[in-house]
Amino acid sequence: MGSNGRYPGREIIKIYNFFFIFLRRTNLSTPLFFKIVIQMNKKKFYILLEKQINETDFNIFKKSIANIKTRLSLNNKSANQNDLSFASKDLTQILSSKTLERAKYYLRRTLKALTKEKTNKINEINLNRWKEYDDIITDSLWLIGKRDKTGAHNGAYWGNFVPQIPNQLIKRYTKKNDWVLDTFLGSGTTLIECKRLGRNGVGVELLSKVVKLAKENIDKENNPYEIKTEIIKGDSTSINFKEEIEKLKTKNFQLVIMHPPYWDIIKFSKNKKDLSNTKTQKEFLKNFGEIVDGVTPVLQKGRYLAVVIGDKYSNGEWIPLAFNTMQEVLNRGYKLKSTIVKNFDETKGKMKQKELWRYRALAGGFYIFKHEYIFIFQK
Repeated sequence: MGSNGRYPGREIIKIYNFFFIFLRRTNLSTPLFFKIVIQMNKKKFYILLEKQINETDFNIFKKSIANIKTRLSLNNKSANQNDLSFASKDLTQILSSKTLERAKYYLRRTLKALTKEKTNKINEINLNRWKEYDDIITDSLWLIGKRDKTGAHNGAYWGNFVPQIPNQLIKRYTKKNDWVLDTFLGSGTTLIECKRLGRNGVGVELLSKVVKLAKENIDKENNPYEIKTEIIKGDSTSINFKEEIEKLKTKNFQLVIMHPPYWDIIKFSKNKKDLSNTKTQKEFLKNFGEIVDGVTPVLQKGRYLAVVIGDKYSNGEWIPLAFNTMQEVLNRGYKLKSTIVKNFDETKGKMKQKELWRYRALAGGFYIFKHEYIFIFQK
């Protein structure tokens, strides 16, 4: 681009003008016309669109935009290569406008999206092209179907969470080369996603056999961005995270993900330091709070901490474990940004027992768990 921020080479417009006039006068079909036109790239596309700003005839304006949109459709592969995949939706909106003034408003916005990025310090989302991020969930209800089992992901470890959760959190709250900490690593799900998305990842795991499993899983995943992944074997309640981060030669983590045991619903081991072996909810919350205390100094100010957890049913009573855990974080000065409800269907604990659990629910006057929570906090 030139010093004024606009694309150079405006003489190319003359070439395209000739073909547009030729099209109108000969009534050639649009597909045939665009077979004649040379391969469109981002610069030429910008110039074509910019020219329409000065058009005063609404019918001619819409025909020109329609021709450009058809060209994008015919060369979809090329459009993706030139980073123009978002443009088709914008052109559809322009064409649906009822007035020339409104159509030009959307056109200016499209031109802006082609030449300027609008991001923030938290992620890489270009807000000038927000429509193209169909893969990022913004609703507070996450209806996720089957877990992602591609690459190194697998569901063999009892109690691990679906990879789509760390995938969403990492894309929403970090940039490439940022640092992500998972205080309950398990089989390595978060660090596998870090490799895929180009974020450095650190995971803490208490149990030796699970550390081995996590390392095997993480090593299977390709590392296209050449990021660092580290596994710390230890107890998250007592690890000195300040010392650990100094070893990594970085100042802070930009995202902390915590997926603790849901108290004693699943017993992961006989280790007394395992949170699934705490005898009371009070003890569980105390230990969980100690982990929050440990990670808070190494989480960068203004960045995010996510907690994934569910509730518990015991002795005929629904125990709001998730909300009690949420309160532990709030007690430490964090700001609650979102409460997300994420669905789940068949768990290993209920596998092939749907009819039994339905009977128990009808007999006991309760409802079967079909969800868990994701709490998003900001430091």
